[in-house]
Amino acid sequence: MRNVCLVVLLLLTGLPSLQAAESSPNWSTSGGTSSEQRFSPLSSINTETVKKLGLAWTHEFDSARGMEATPLVVDGVLYTTTAWSKVYAFDAATGKSLWSYDPKVPGETGFKACCDVVNRGAAFNEGKLYVGTLDGRLIALDAKTGKLIWSVVTVDQSKPYTITGAPRIAKGRVLIGNGGAEYGVRGYISAYDAASGKLVWRFYTVPPASGALADGAASDSVILKARATWSGDFGKLGGGGTVWDAITFDPETNLVFFGTGNGTPWDENLRSPGGGDNLFLASIIAVNADTGEYKWHYQTTPGDVWDFDAAENLMLATLTIKGELHKVLMQASKNGFFYVIDRLDGRLLTAQNFVPQNWTSGMDFATGRPVEVPKARYQEGVFVSVPSGLGGHSWQPMAFSPVTGLVYIPAQEVPLAYASMHPFTETPGGWNTGVDWSANVLPDDTAGLKSIRKVLKGHLAAWDPVAQKEVWRVNEAGPWNGGVLASAGGLVFAGNAKGEFTAYAADIGTKLWSFDTGIGLMAAPVSYAVKGRQFVAIMAGYGGGYVQNSPFTENAGPRPNGRLMVFALDAKIPYQIKKTENPPAVVVADIWSKDAHDRGATIFANTCSLCHGATARSSGLMPDLRRSGLLSSKDAWQSVVIGGALKNRGMIGFSQWLSKDDAEAVRAYVAERARHLAEQGN
Repeated sequence: MRNVCLVVLLLLTGLPSLQAAESSPNWSTSGGTSSEQRFSPLSSINTETVKKLGLAWTHEFDSARGMEATPLVVDGVLYTTTAWSKVYAFDAATGKSLWSYDPKVPGETGFKACCDVVNRGAAFNEGKLYVGTLDGRLIALDAKTGKLIWSVVTVDQSKPYTITGAPRIAKGRVLIGNGGAEYGVRGYISAYDAASGKLVWRFYTVPPASGALADGAASDSVILKARATWSGDFGKLGGGGTVWDAITFDPETNLVFFGTGNGTPWDENLRSPGGGDNLFLASIIAVNADTGEYKWHYQTTPGDVWDFDAAENLMLATLTIKGELHKVLMQASKNGFFYVIDRLDGRLLTAQNFVPQNWTSGMDFATGRPVEVPKARYQEGVFVSVPSGLGGHSWQPMAFSPVTGLVYIPAQEVPLAYASMHPFTETPGGWNTGVDWSANVLPDDTAGLKSIRKVLKGHLAAWDPVAQKEVWRVNEAGPWNGGVLASAGGLVFAGNAKGEFTAYAADIGTKLWSFDTGIGLMAAPVSYAVKGRQFVAIMAGYGGGYVQNSPFTENAGPRPNGRLMVFALDAKIPYQIKKTENPPAVVVADIWSKDAHDRGATIFANTCSLCHGATARSSGLMPDLRRSGLLSSKDAWQSVVIGGALKNRGMIGFSQWLSKDDAEAVRAYVAERARHLAEQGN
């Protein structure tokens, strides 16, 4: 009966009937369609049949690093990307490998990536596949053969730029941004001719340094005016504002919408000492798709100091708000607000928090600005913010069902302690947040760690964007859950941190089916059909910035390689994950002074913890230094930390920033942590 109602609702909402939808089997762009709603009109897999869903085929990749890509499916071929920007093509029905392409990203590029060596997918247009590589190239491949057609360098590769986001297509142009704002770069988005790779237009998101000339770019008409919202020597570290993920093209308005990231440093008192909104950080911007000409912007977090990027996915819909029909843009932002914006003029229509917030008391609708609470900017000491820079919602895509009218958000509640770093010293090529990470002190006892783990929450929320309220939620496994797919079959598919892939009833949230992949899931699923048979596919593999430095994963051993998982009705191939046990702690007999240990602890917190885990507790994605054989040898340790002996594997030498004495102090700290592990087991 439920599926009969769905047919009626689909017709009423102007979507194709379920039968007609079966003749459109592709998933040809990252968000499913240009609206980026991540809604599948296919319905063979539905609330009644989903219990018969099983694994149809799988493919294991060659890396255990994070898998974040949304696969594309065009005419029976599935395309996906993996860690290190590698590209793969498969027969979408059988899993037969058709071709693969390795762009051969240099291993040392991994140091420039704030949040793992991930890639979120490709774009498809007229027989070509487009991928951004971690080292800043945009490449076009022949979709049939995987052969390289053209490649362009989109960034200054001498600077700490990266690309992890999926390109988008707009009227024969390929749109791509970049990352690197934690390190110190200036953000922009570029449009390239899809046939030739020639640059068509570029839009910079923060002004050029004070006194610098205009860029000769599409942003010139507005970006120089934005200088008035900055102060001091803001251009020294580039300013930030990178367009590292969200890009949406709207054919109806001929506008491209994109979200921008944080500033460099995060602490505005260091970045722009006189204050100011710092346009266009943490903003949603609309430009003309043909020329890149500025149309409007909405800044979600003026003068951001918390890493509240506005780079989360942007989806388009038509909604009735306060009795009027609006073409809207929706975003569940890092800062905890769910925004509904008129996409014609950028006017804020409604906004409401979808997770708890303590940095703001709400929204001032007269100005469209959040009302900040005293001391939230952490200039008078430590401020523990919820949400934090990890986001009330981060890059993991949400989905919208025009059938239920609900948005499905992978939400999280993860606090972070912010304290300004004094004195602040620029680290060329390294992290320059201006935040003292040693403020996030962790307990050493098992009970204390468990109590903190209970505070870190994640859930899947069904959100009514018109009423701005939660309709239902299910508590997922931990704070770092996966992206979402909604379908005309009345289902919502989502993965979680523990590797459970689940189908819920889209209307009430009842759990209808699940599959244990044995690997953490972050990526968003897709659905497609081949010869009338519907499939659901998801990339499995845990990683990303939070996972790299999270000390809260219990009993984390080395991660298994990532894989592509594809499901269909009445399928059931064997599946098993082999887990690797951790080696024991390496206990070192050497003795260091308390000063050396304390100095090493500070250096580790602000330099090493991003990859190797806070308090040296590895999440399993990166080597656990407490268990490393290097720890017992001063010379071997120096050869890696200072000499860069493992740079081809992403561990560059730190001689530019650390002395040999500094490296030895870090060894002293890690050795103490190893002894604690051997004695206490955590």
